[in-house]
Amino acid sequence: MVTISSGLRARIFEQLQQAYPNEGGGFLLGVEQGESLIIRDVHPVANVFAAEEQYHRYAMTPTDWMRLEDEADAKGLTLVGYYHSHPDHPAQWSPTDFEEAHWLGCCYVITAVAQGKAAVTNSFFLAGQREEEKRFEQQTVEVTD
Repeated sequence: MVTISSGLRARIFEQLQQAYPNEGGGFLLGVEQGESLIIRDVHPVANVFAAEEQYHRYAMTPTDWMRLEDEADAKGLTLVGYYHSHPDHPAQWSPTDFEEAHWLGCCYVITAVAQGKAAVTNSFFLAGQREEEKRFEQQTVEVTD
């Protein structure tokens, strides 16, 4: 399960709606609590794909990842996952999402942004011990006040 406050979810929705009709995304910082991931902070990250690709692709740089790892450590948190939008497509992972997913043990949160309005959010845990065994497992998303 992934737990996120309504305030943090609202920040994600706002960012992804502003990115529309392109994909937007960023990092999720938090803590592991048993089998749950508790999101404590979100960090938007610019989409580094060429402008003509951003409507259906999202990527960030390794420098972004390293910076956020350091920031998470400084706050006593962990980089527990990443989020991105699917403009005018379902909040389900795509073959490209799966191919480019390499953070075993992290969650991948996808929000559908339909005609500029963020609505449905799903989370998928990248399970497996090795790259060859990886698989997405759907997680429940709990939004708290």
